[in-house]
Amino acid sequence: MSEEQQQAVAIPAAAASAQTMGDLLGTGVEIKVLKQGDMVEGTLLSVGKNEVYVDLEGYGVGVVRGRELYDDEATLSALKPGDKIFVSVVEPENKEGIAELSLRQAGQERVWQTLKDKMESKEVVRTKVLEANKGGLMVEINNVPGFLPVSQLSLEHYPRVEDGDKNRILGVLQSYVGQLFDVQIITADSAEEKLIVSEKAVFEKEMENRLGALKIGQVVEGTITGVVDFGAFVKFGDLEGLVHISELAWQRIENPKDIVRVGQKVTAKVISIDKGRVSLSIKQLQEDPWLEAVKKYQIGQSVTGKITKVMPFGVFVELDKDIQGLAHVMELSHDAVKNPEDIVKPGDEKEFKIISIEPAEHRLGLSLKAMQPAPAKTETKAEEKEEKVSEEKTEVTE
Repeated sequence: MSEEQQQAVAIPAAAASAQTMGDLLGTGVEIKVLKQGDMVEGTLLSVGKNEVYVDLEGYGVGVVRGRELYDDEATLSALKPGDKIFVSVVEPENKEGIAELSLRQAGQERVWQTLKDKMESKEVVRTKVLEANKGGLMVEINNVPGFLPVSQLSLEHYPRVEDGDKNRILGVLQSYVGQLFDVQIITADSAEEKLIVSEKAVFEKEMENRLGALKIGQVVEGTITGVVDFGAFVKFGDLEGLVHISELAWQRIENPKDIVRVGQKVTAKVISIDKGRVSLSIKQLQEDPWLEAVKKYQIGQSVTGKITKVMPFGVFVELDKDIQGLAHVMELSHDAVKNPEDIVKPGDEKEFKIISIEPAEHRLGLSLKAMQPAPAKTETKAEEKEEKVSEEKTEVTE
């Protein structure tokens, strides 16, 4: 289309938009009012070097020009008069009485609207992992950068790293760069340009169905898939659960690696199902040794134990492979003790007296000082002063 033809189309349209409000009311046409930021659909009237006119049905005519025009040259080159396009309102009415429009802003808004639609419909989107950081993975959907947090990874990709070492976690995450992940959008905020996705959400429905068949108290056979400082992950069938460190064994555990290892076959009991997380227990399928402690140990009994840990409040003592007792700091010596390590050290074997047994609470109290004779009672300064005053009174009387 020649420049003259473009002007021939644009001028009548602009003139039509310049009708007075009274003229429009007289025709009975429905009057619509544009607002800044509105996104509306229009028909392309003309494409010039400096201006593009758009017919906004029910509103009049708008124009795209200046920076808004140059930023969208690639988009405009594929358009022709008569095409339907979406535009965003930059200024509802300029001095010429027509709306100033933006194709670029409309494009961005349409992209975010598309992302929001995908979020609401819970559509599964395949995306490539672009980068990794200690918090998760960077992805991209519809040319918008997004973030996949570690907490939103599937069981298959969740990094199980001993001691929660962040550098080792990063190493696992970096191994996913370049891979394709199926995700769902869980946050699409255009105002803050925040796009967050979840891989875990893709499997939630399927996981709910599987969990629905699982019952509290059910016994499952599984394999240890990961050992961390707070417990061990166990895969059983298509599901996975966590055995917390406190549920690995009845005895006190410093490091789960001392009890289980990756690849080990175990039998566990389902003790909790909460928000898609399964908690398991290995120890609850074993006989509680503390129930036998009442028969094996009695209050007042002297026992030999090995110091396993020294704490400011006292020391832990291993009596056998299942039972540990605690000697409070006040039970270590007849004298005041500031630092228990001044009395005993880890690895020491000492003879203690049992002073309390609470099998239900898994507590056994020990005393080291009870094995030693109490020191002879010495007079206090107050007693010495009182005796001296008494003697002085006797001398005066005499």
